[in-house]
Amino acid sequence: MYFNIERTTTMAHILLRMGTDPSEYIEQTQVHVKNPHLDTMEEDILYHFSLGTKTHNLPEMFGDIKFVCVGGSANRMKAFAQFIHNELSLPGSTDDIIDICEGTDRYSMYKVGPVLSISHGMGVPSISIMLHELIKLLHHARCRDLVLFRIGTSGGIGVAPGTVVITDKAVDHSFQPQFEQVVLGKVITRSTVLDEGVASELLHCSSELDDLPTVRGNTLCTDDFYEGQGRLDGALCSFSPEEKQEYLQTAHKAGVRNIEMESTVFAAMCRVCGIKAAVVCVTLLNRFDGDQISTPHHVLLEYQQRPQTLVSHFIKKRLGYIL
Repeated sequence: MYFNIERTTTMAHILLRMGTDPSEYIEQTQVHVKNPHLDTMEEDILYHFSLGTKTHNLPEMFGDIKFVCVGGSANRMKAFAQFIHNELSLPGSTDDIIDICEGTDRYSMYKVGPVLSISHGMGVPSISIMLHELIKLLHHARCRDLVLFRIGTSGGIGVAPGTVVITDKAVDHSFQPQFEQVVLGKVITRSTVLDEGVASELLHCSSELDDLPTVRGNTLCTDDFYEGQGRLDGALCSFSPEEKQEYLQTAHKAGVRNIEMESTVFAAMCRVCGIKAAVVCVTLLNRFDGDQISTPHHVLLEYQQRPQTLVSHFIKKRLGYIL
């Protein structure tokens, strides 16, 4: 299969490009799960991926993964897999890239050399399920020294459409860098501060690319696309235009530069499991100016490519393709 071919033909030179002695690969930092009960299970079935520790050789399939990119749309993540395949000049055709999760209709997953591209759907519940199984997958595969990215689209707050926002902190409705999870009737609060080093490296990468306006800032994560984000165009609206503007102005003063629906749980789970992570989203509109997207389709497609271009540049620099 595709991932077996590229594992044998690319991993040794990729490690050398990174300045890593392949014999020392085993010594690098491994992904750790935070669940002692997994050790007592005869088999761990990753149900929503249609994978399992008995039915699949996860270390052979995924053990060379160094970068994981996740995004909401299945089509967009397939396009990213094809894009990064060409950017890394890997052998084979992009037509050979298969959906590893084709046995399920929940998520799509594509492996391209040391890069895994996965869809997560929309909203905290959907990405949370995916992240639980992804982190276990990376653990079972004995992956090491990873960087995990969420790439996608968002609504801007005080920034022009097309701006790429690199998230410093994913914040909740009260602009606090935390994610609250209800577990057995109790609220567990986890930090959502993302990796400073990766964010700084991404910002530096953006300065090396033309026509890629980029800022760092906080990202507001909501549970809803309409009322939860202060939109006036939903089926329900319980506030005035003045109240909306006041809330968005308060968010901007708190350092928020964009709004989306997945970043808090993403940041929290990666932080708890010790995985370096970043959120890189492009803005499709400035919410101070309105709620509906009127930008022409071809322009939106170019905007959506910007996070992929930035993350690709980061990956190529890490792998030594760009000096």
